Amino acid sequence: MKDDKIYYSVGALLYCPANNETISRSIISERFSKPYSLALCLEDTINDDFLPEAEQIMIRSLNKIYERSKENSFFIPKIFIRVRQSEQIERLMSQLGDAQTLITGFIIPKFVPDTADEYIDRILAINEKYNRTIYMMPILESPSMIDIRNRYDILYAIKDKLKRIEPLVLNIRVGGNDLCKLFGFRRHCDESIHDIKPVSSIFSDIVTVFGLDYVISGPVWEYFHGYNWEEGMENEIVGDQLCGFIGKTVIHPNQIEVVNRAYKVNKKDIEDAHSILNWSMNSVSLVAGSQGNERMNEYKTHCIWAEKVKLLADVFGINY
Repeated sequence: MKDDKIYYSVGALLYCPANNETISRSIISERFSKPYSLALCLEDTINDDFLPEAEQIMIRSLNKIYERSKENSFFIPKIFIRVRQSEQIERLMSQLGDAQTLITGFIIPKFVPDTADEYIDRILAINEKYNRTIYMMPILESPSMIDIRNRYDILYAIKDKLKRIEPLVLNIRVGGNDLCKLFGFRRHCDESIHDIKPVSSIFSDIVTVFGLDYVISGPVWEYFHGYNWEEGMENEIVGDQLCGFIGKTVIHPNQIEVVNRAYKVNKKDIEDAHSILNWSMNSVSLVAGSQGNERMNEYKTHCIWAEKVKLLADVFGINY
């Protein structure tokens, strides 16, 4: 498992079209709940004919944030650029000038073995050129994963490709809505994507293949207003957590606080985690009841869980 909290800290990743001309003002004025991360999207949210214009709007926005940050202190989220072509990575970093320091990494959509090497090479190149850590977050959402005869081969081929860049893979992300689209599925606000078995089976396979070595983030929840949207999102996040996901892609600022609240660590969990991690190795027994004597804590069984709980508490806080 990842043992550095940076990998758990993406949290609520707010997606925003890169041509949104108000995003710089919203960040500078701290309009959104904190903390959150930001994805500036140059892929599906942008009309193909307007891609060059969207890139320039994004560059201007990031330069505004950078220049204002030298004058005033305000919360700057982790910022990622979702590209559609590998060549954009080096070109955009160059065009950003000093504002490139705001970029935490790049999101790679529809990540598949055939294109993996070209993206990985570009990420390694900019890490060397700028002499700092710049991450990537591949999205697993390709239609090729639907065919279960090939799914395992595809997932393990991707994992093999990522080995040479593993420390720079901040998260693995899943394209839940893209996978639902292929089947013509769309969940209502009182339904969870984890109840859609053809999709949840793909999630299960992704977690099985990548979960021991990477942090994997949960899919988009598309409701942000109206009846029961918040309760529905909270319910799906419970499923996310049980599935092994950490954090969630969000598409509206209303959703940020829901994610942050849901990922606060339960007080009993952090108490048990500390007990497990502080276990005396001179003890005759490596099993004992929890502080409230409600469940069993066993060092050898629960130590990895305890390490994750501690990292999540460091990032999201504790729900007392």
